[in-house]
Amino acid sequence: MAVKIYKPTSPGRRGMTSPTFEEITKTEPERSLIVALRKSGGRDAQGKISVRHRGGGARRHLRLIDFKRNKLDIPAKVAAIEYDPNRSARIALLHYADGEKRYIIAPLDLRVGDTVVAGKNVDVRPGNAMPIANIPVGTMIHNIELQPGKGGQLARSAGTGVQLLGKEGDFAQLRLPSGEVRLVRQTCMATIGVVGNLDHSNVKLGKAGRKRHLGIRPTVRGTAMSPRDHPHGGGEGRQPIGKPGPRSPWGKPTRGYKTRNNKKTDALIIKRRGKKRS
Repeated sequence: MAVKIYKPTSPGRRGMTSPTFEEITKTEPERSLIVALRKSGGRDAQGKISVRHRGGGARRHLRLIDFKRNKLDIPAKVAAIEYDPNRSARIALLHYADGEKRYIIAPLDLRVGDTVVAGKNVDVRPGNAMPIANIPVGTMIHNIELQPGKGGQLARSAGTGVQLLGKEGDFAQLRLPSGEVRLVRQTCMATIGVVGNLDHSNVKLGKAGRKRHLGIRPTVRGTAMSPRDHPHGGGEGRQPIGKPGPRSPWGKPTRGYKTRNNKKTDALIIKRRGKKRS
């Protein structure tokens, strides 16, 4: 994939980039694998906004992705590489030998006509899925389960990959894209390779309208609000945040304040993620 740069014919075009979609081989999705996507506008069952900055956006269909890869030892041929508006990665349409069709996340270097298969004793090739116990140490993997049979939850976005560092007992050590090293059971399934569409992070939207097309509404700074709307608001002219520190609109500490509280998986994390370098 490459990034297309536009000529600055208008202020919105200046600095705007977009993907070239050169890897896409099919424009219309498989009708049997799509369902209607009903949007909530960030509102809960009572009609109150529970997630801010959501609403509008282009109409979409939800593609049904096979995250479990539980169709074992049946080869499938890659029929097409498609665009999915619901995720940053591309998806691959598989035609199985028994006639069934499924979508999977398209890894890097997967081409139309390739054959992929899921099982315990399969080749270590991009797109093949197997238990972590059968994957050689040092291999890059994605779409990794956290609980056997639940479906892949780790490393599903564009350009991400997890390195298998080692195996000991019932667990395997994985280095995540964030730098975190954690343990995952070796019976969990994972897919070989790195997720494709590597240049997704290099795309610049260029104008506010493209953000609205994604269903993201404007974000207002807390310092620009009134005191009743935000703890940072109020004052004559521009004011600093003040001593209590950065706060959310509801008065909770934010900006680096750790909120994670999951004692069940604390023991599975060997090394915490490092701070991002600017």
